[in-house]
Amino acid sequence: MSHLIESPEAVGVSSERLARIRPVMQSYVDHRGFAGISTLLARRGRIVHWEQVGWQDRESATPLAPDTIFRIYSLTKPIVCAAFMTLYEEGRFQLYEAVSKFLPAFKKVRVLAETTPGDRREADLVRPILLRDLLTHTAGLTYSCFEESPVSELYRQARLQCDAGRTLGEMVSELARMPLAYQPGTRWHYSMSIDVIGHLIEVISGRPLQDFLKERIFAPLGMTDTGFSVPPEQRDRLATMYGHPDIAVTTWRQALKAWKQGCNERIDVEETYPSTHGGAFARGGHGLFSTVKDYWRFAQMLLNGGELEGVRILGPKTVAFMHLSHLPPALLPFEIAGIPMHGYGFGLGSRVLLNVAESSLPGSVGEFGWSGAAKTHFWVDPREELIGILMAQFMFGFRLPEKDFHVLAYQALLD
Repeated sequence: MSHLIESPEAVGVSSERLARIRPVMQSYVDHRGFAGISTLLARRGRIVHWEQVGWQDRESATPLAPDTIFRIYSLTKPIVCAAFMTLYEEGRFQLYEAVSKFLPAFKKVRVLAETTPGDRREADLVRPILLRDLLTHTAGLTYSCFEESPVSELYRQARLQCDAGRTLGEMVSELARMPLAYQPGTRWHYSMSIDVIGHLIEVISGRPLQDFLKERIFAPLGMTDTGFSVPPEQRDRLATMYGHPDIAVTTWRQALKAWKQGCNERIDVEETYPSTHGGAFARGGHGLFSTVKDYWRFAQMLLNGGELEGVRILGPKTVAFMHLSHLPPALLPFEIAGIPMHGYGFGLGSRVLLNVAESSLPGSVGEFGWSGAAKTHFWVDPREELIGILMAQFMFGFRLPEKDFHVLAYQALLD
C-alpha cells in the first residue's frame, strides 16, 4: 500500500467520511452473505482508501488481503477492448468495417426470427455485423444465461460458455455457426461479442490473446498479477467463490430462484474458469485473474488519457472516443435481463454516464466503467479525477454493495 497517502484531505477527500465505508462493507459480510469485499478509491492519482473486510476463504478463516487474486469475470472486457484499440491506433481496421472481412465465417450468419409464436425461421441479415457492433453489444449476439431469445438455448446446448477446453478460436468458430438473436444495430444486448473481439486481436495481430495482452497492457502497466491463469506459487492468494450457481451453467431465472431460496454456497468454478491450464483457455468477455491494485493501474491509465508513469498505452483522443456513448437515442436506456440502465449510454466496451439524475446515484457526466458477474466492479470519473474499485467473489448476486460503495465514495469528496 505504498501509494496510500497520509492525508486524503490533500486531494480533497474527507478522512472522517471515508471511515463510513468499512462498516457498510462489513455489514455485507456479517448479514448479507458475502465472504469478503475489497474496496479502493483513488483521487488525482493517489490512493486515498484501500480496505478489506471478511475472508478470502471462509472455511479456513483466511482473511481477504490487499494482494488477494480474484476471478474478475466481465471486468476482462474493458481490458480486451483497450487492447483492441491499440490495433485501431495502428490503422489495422476501421470500426465501420464488417467483421467478416477478418473472420469469414461470419459471412454466412443469419438471424433467427419468430414471425408468429412458435414459428421460427432464419432470415438474412439486413446489413453485416460491423466491428463497432461488437464493441457496443449491438451485433445481435447473446449469452446462454439469458432466456428471452431461443438463440440463448442454442448457446447452452453448444456449451459455448462452459467448455473451457476449447481455444478462443474454436469457441468463436462455433459461435459463428449460430444464428443471431437480433438484426445487427437494432438493439443493445449484452453478449459474447467481446469474445469475438478477443479472437479478432489474435487474427489481426498474429499473436495469442494472452501474449498480446501481456505485451500491450500488463507488462507496460506493471500488472504483474493479471492473466488467464494463476501461477502455482500464487494460488494461496486466490479467493474462493461463493454465492449462487455458476453463471456459465445456469440461467438468470435459475439464479434469481436460488437467491430467493437463500442459496449461498461455496462454488467450484474451476471447470468453467480454470486457474490452471496448458495455455488453451483465454476469452475476451471473461477469464482474467487480477488484483485490486493491478486493476487500479489499468483504470488510472484510462483516467490519465492512456498513460501511466511515463508509459503510453493509448492516445488521449482515443481514450476519450472510447468513452463517448456510441448508442443512438432509440436504443436507450439499454437493459440487462430486462433491468434498464437509466441515465447511461454505452461506449466502446464500457457504460458511460449521460444523465446523473436518471442514474439515481451521485456522479458526473462522462463517468465510465463496468461490472463482472461475481461482484467485481469499477468506475472512472474524469471530472472528479476519481477511481473506484470493488472486488468480491459472490456469484450472480442480487445484493448491490457496489451501489452503496458508489454513494459512500462521493459523499467523502470535499471539493
